[in-house]
Amino acid sequence: MMNATDSMKTMNELTNKSVERMTSLGELNVRIFEKMAARQMDAVTLYMDHAMRMMKVATESKGYNEFFKGQVDATKELSERMIAEGKSTMQIASEARDDYRGWVETNMSEISADLRKSASAA
Repeated sequence: MMNATDSMKTMNELTNKSVERMTSLGELNVRIFEKMAARQMDAVTLYMDHAMRMMKVATESKGYNEFFKGQVDATKELSERMIAEGKSTMQIASEARDDYRGWVETNMSEISADLRKSASAA
C-alpha cells in the first residue's frame, strides 16, 4: 500500500514524464514543420525560376518559333522538376507519418507501463 509520500512521488514522476512527452512531441512537430516549410520555399523558388526563364525567352527570342520552342522546353522542365518536388514532398510526408507512429508507439507503451505500475502500487 502506498503512503502519501509515495503517492506524491509517483504523481511527480508521471507529471514530469508527461511534460517530457509533450516536449518531445513539440520538437517533432517543429522538425516536420521546418522540413515542410523548406519544401514550400523550394516550390516558390522553382516557380520564380520558371517565370524568369519565360521572361528571358520572351525578350530574347528572335521569332515566334524560337519563342514557342523556348516556352515548350521551359514548361517541360518545370513539369519534370514539379514531379521530382512532389516525390520529395511525399517522402517527407511518409517520414513524418513514420516519426509520429514511432512517437505514439513508444509513448503509449510507456504510459501503459506507468499506469500498471501505479495501479499495482495502489
